[in-house]
Amino acid sequence: MKIVFMGTPDFSVPILQALRQQHEIVAVYCQPPRPAGRGRTDRQSPVQAAAEALGLEVRHPVSLRSIDAQEDFAALQPDVAVVVAYGLILPQPVLDVPRFGCLNIHASLLPRWRGAAPIHRAIMAGDRETGVCVMQMEAGLDTGPVLLCEPTPIGAEETTADLHDRLSAMGAALILRALRQLPMPATAQPDEGVTYAGKIDKAEARVDWTRPAQEVDRLIRGLSPFPGAWCEVAGERVKLLRSRLAGGTGLPGQVLAGLTIACGHGAVEITLAQREGKRPMPPDEFLRGFAMPERVA
Repeated sequence: MKIVFMGTPDFSVPILQALRQQHEIVAVYCQPPRPAGRGRTDRQSPVQAAAEALGLEVRHPVSLRSIDAQEDFAALQPDVAVVVAYGLILPQPVLDVPRFGCLNIHASLLPRWRGAAPIHRAIMAGDRETGVCVMQMEAGLDTGPVLLCEPTPIGAEETTADLHDRLSAMGAALILRALRQLPMPATAQPDEGVTYAGKIDKAEARVDWTRPAQEVDRLIRGLSPFPGAWCEVAGERVKLLRSRLAGGTGLPGQVLAGLTIACGHGAVEITLAQREGKRPMPPDEFLRGFAMPERVA
């Protein structure tokens, strides 16, 4: 098939690479380079870097609403567009171009967690399972009918980074399966069970130790690696990147032993933490030469 691929972040890269092995990619659309790092120099998105390494044509319009952008897209005459975390709204004239429409790979079990941060939100909410859906795109936000869906359990200590990589691989396999079956029927999403995965706000990242241990644990795992849940330890901001539920009780924020910290109910053990200017470290390395206070904030 002639495919236009539309995606931007790391999550999209394995899917692009899998499609390239079996189909013709006529163009890759992604977000334009953005200033990044201390020097604020323009940095390519992961998809642009991967596409150029594969020798594919890359386009990064700032919008698809102009007539010129829509005509450029139509001139490609794709059989299908595959969209994975692209970051731009596709107007109806673009959606109407491909023979088999525009298929979106979404990292949730729709209609749960429509929107920008489905992996983070599933972990933070304590969902026991999530999955990947291949959806026929329409004008609404993740509202289109679903062609294929594959569920997977969320592990008790799994982070967003862990789940991100697993769901990306699942998405690659699922879209290849969907393309082999086109044209195929799609199932409308039910009206019940709709939730929205709003963008992660950095203001959510500070740990509130008065919350139950289950909530604190889910926050830490859900925000790892970015933006990273954090707390103050002896006046220093420390990122908490992995955790698990632990035994013990105490006042909220009380250090019970090592990196086991009491919450409003129960306790959590921090299994990976990062001091400012340092690399992430397991507890034994973190505590080497660092005296923990009686409480953290």
